[in-house]
Amino acid sequence: MKNSDIADHFEELAALYELDGAVSYRVIAYRTAAKAIRESGASVAEMSRQGRAAELPGVGKTIAEKVAALLDTGTIPAAEKLKAKIPVGLVEITKIPGLGPKRVRLLHTEIGVTSLDDLKQAAEDGRLKDVAGFGAKAEENVRAALADGGPKPRTLLSTALALGEELVEGLRGHPAVLRIELAGSARRRAETCKDLDIVAAASDPAALVEAFGELSAIDEVTSSGQAGAKALTHQGVPVDLRIVPEASFGNLLQHFTGSGRHNEALRTAAVKRGLHVSEYGVTEDSVTTTCATEQEVYERLGLDYVEPELREDRGELEAAAKGQLPDLVRLEDIRGDLHSHTVASDGRNTLAEMAGAARDRGLDYLAVTDHSATHGFGNHVTPDELRRQIERIAKFNETLDGFRVLAGTETNVLPDGTVDYEDDLLAELDWVVASVHTSFRLSEKEMTERMVTAIEHPLIDVIAHPTGRLIGKREPYAVDLDQVIEAAARTSTCLEINANPNRRDLSEVYAREAARAGVKILIDSDAHGAETLANMRYGLATARRAWLTADDVANTRSWEDLRALRPR
Repeated sequence: MKNSDIADHFEELAALYELDGAVSYRVIAYRTAAKAIRESGASVAEMSRQGRAAELPGVGKTIAEKVAALLDTGTIPAAEKLKAKIPVGLVEITKIPGLGPKRVRLLHTEIGVTSLDDLKQAAEDGRLKDVAGFGAKAEENVRAALADGGPKPRTLLSTALALGEELVEGLRGHPAVLRIELAGSARRRAETCKDLDIVAAASDPAALVEAFGELSAIDEVTSSGQAGAKALTHQGVPVDLRIVPEASFGNLLQHFTGSGRHNEALRTAAVKRGLHVSEYGVTEDSVTTTCATEQEVYERLGLDYVEPELREDRGELEAAAKGQLPDLVRLEDIRGDLHSHTVASDGRNTLAEMAGAARDRGLDYLAVTDHSATHGFGNHVTPDELRRQIERIAKFNETLDGFRVLAGTETNVLPDGTVDYEDDLLAELDWVVASVHTSFRLSEKEMTERMVTAIEHPLIDVIAHPTGRLIGKREPYAVDLDQVIEAAARTSTCLEINANPNRRDLSEVYAREAARAGVKILIDSDAHGAETLANMRYGLATARRAWLTADDVANTRSWEDLRALRPR
């Protein structure tokens, strides 16, 4: 059974428990485990057979036992018990936008909906609007979602953000706009986005809708009205523009930024306080309070403000209630970039151009880490050329004031865990990045031994893009990341969040796990051109979604302080 299959079973179990009204921590636990299983670079089935499934982050003894039962029988006993009293078709209904478990339970108990077919029929018959909490608009939304078909391709965040920011900026200067923001998964900085959500407050909604349809990025407006419009871009990305009075802008922005699970958990927490929260306001005893800002929404619910990247129902509401949310790392905290390339290998800019661009971005230091000979793509740096590079960088630094270029390398980790430069040459460098670029198909045991051996090398400072994944294109190679994290913590070796938007590797799940284990994380651009130093924003997004603070990230320090952390 593949990791994705196992993860699907635990997602289903979480949904069943939620439909059954289980306590939130149990639902969160199963969803966290499902994400870790799905993103594991190792075969979870094989780990289970070896009695090692509990080594995965978020997978304790109880969940590991359920994994074993699933592999033995094809089902999870707890799920089968729940299915005996909860129609399994309700799980599919909870995947429809706007239909969380609470609303699905109402549909089931009040009008007998048990499947997507039942839901479709009830919507066609006009029976949904008679259910408490529903209305004509909710019924229309359900019909639209059902007619929309199956899952759509997702767009990489870098593409989605470029498009979303273009649309928002195209409207921001319109005279009718009072406030406007990009919302949804793009604002949460998820790895990929299904669509784009834009929230606006406007003095003249009709004029703003007209301007929206005239934006050059919009191919077709599929529906429009005083409350907003829906459209498709030329790339086929759906866009939803929602317009409200300025007094309730915070309510709508919060609603359209939080994931479905975050918002469902927020509604559940509000009910316990005698409140009802929606995109329109916060209601108590039939009196609705509107909020101009998101801060007001969370404050009204007795919670600290939750940053957009955390709104995934991973314990953030519990932390917000206790005043225990982390002070997330910010872009301005980053002092240096420790992974970049020049024309000496496969980069597009010279040493001076890369250094100038890094300095212009407000950094204090940049490590030039051109590729070594066996990385497999040509344009590499021979040992003699690397020595000349060290000399060039030393002379270049003499011309600089308040900025430093570090002489480094991205050395390839060979299948046996050794690297492709001699130790005496590595010892001459300021900074050594090691990464896997070849032989991806080793067994999990071999790949793990390879990685741990590299980590234990006394001259290796950081392991770059530790799982080798390319989002939507290449799965992570098989490796036991828990052993990698343990070795990195033991040897004070950093692990990298590679900020290339196609990588974002480590993922947020394992970056959070590594930081908890005491590993220092680096956020690096892996820039191959001056313009891609800006990729740092995507690595920062992963770090923030991993709950990381500035202290968790090593390159928020000055070079002198960072150098003091190194084991050599």
